Amino acid sequence: MAARKLADHFSKSLVDEVHKWGSMKQTGITLKNMLEFGSKPTDRNLLIAAQFLHKELPIRIGRRVVELENLPFGLSEKPAVLKVRDWYLDSFRDIRSFPEVKNNREELEFNRMLQMIKVRHNNVVPMMALGVKQLKKTLNPTIDYEDVAEIHQFLDRFYMSRIGIRMLIGQHVALHDPNPLPDQIGYIHTKMSPVEVARYAGEDARAICLRHYGSAPVIDIYGDPTFTFPYVPPHLHLMVFELVKNSLRAVQERYMDSDKEAPPIRIIVADGIEDVTIKVSDEGGGIARSGLPRIFTYLYSTAENALNENVDLGTGENVTMAGYGYGLPISRLYARYFGGDLQIISMEGYGTDAYLHLSRLGDSQEPLP
Repeated sequence: MAARKLADHFSKSLVDEVHKWGSMKQTGITLKNMLEFGSKPTDRNLLIAAQFLHKELPIRIGRRVVELENLPFGLSEKPAVLKVRDWYLDSFRDIRSFPEVKNNREELEFNRMLQMIKVRHNNVVPMMALGVKQLKKTLNPTIDYEDVAEIHQFLDRFYMSRIGIRMLIGQHVALHDPNPLPDQIGYIHTKMSPVEVARYAGEDARAICLRHYGSAPVIDIYGDPTFTFPYVPPHLHLMVFELVKNSLRAVQERYMDSDKEAPPIRIIVADGIEDVTIKVSDEGGGIARSGLPRIFTYLYSTAENALNENVDLGTGENVTMAGYGYGLPISRLYARYFGGDLQIISMEGYGTDAYLHLSRLGDSQEPLP
């Protein structure tokens, strides 16, 4: 059973250390920084990177532990949130108890520990969603999402921080790959084709639609398949997958009992000077204007809830985003992490256009909360 208050169950020295590191200034980095530094993964560069992470990660993780302790509406006391807090505390303790990294043998040991920490945090998103679900059961059902704005603001900060922590750890771990793919620098693909990634993401989303409904609308993709730019393919795949999945569901449910053929989902990729923009268009009936402010919140979902209160999430990564309403808000955070954005324009009675903007300059610093 997870502990309640930190001070009641952990030593004063550990609690004081968490607060001390959690109050320090974070150091933001850019995609360009990662590319330049990672292009030469020499032993010396890996050692410098490990020394940076040894100091930076306790600051970022410590902040999350402190914040998880002080959430409004009693969210901090929910069992799922306590479990997440303890995962972060365990990781803070692991890094702080690791001696200063002084040579390459110690760097390899430190890298193995980072791999373990990354696995430990695989299911933070669904576990936090379970905590929010536990909170919703205790809230007045008539409460408006604006009344719990603090929860949404916290979750935005929390998930943005998680994206940054996992990017830093994942990039460092990936740089140890002895056989990297061509044009791959850690997590970053220097010649990523957004058309190709969008095609794979669309195929994956369509496969889920076929499995769920027995049929699925066609997906048409427009754009130059030879155009490439540096980006993180898993981030783009996640964002496009979520947008296409939403469009497929809207169109499929609108035309399921109709004699008319379901219109296709259109994905358009445009390469501008500042941004690469991906538009996902559907004719799924759109969203009422009154509902638009809620689509980027964490207490709103039109899908049936996929989270089982008694599920053992363990440390696997087999939990999808479907059903608990986090696809759009988290996709927008992924876009904003490297200086982009996500906008939804809806025409009720017709359909929805989602505009995913990706900064192609790579010089935007992490939006650290």
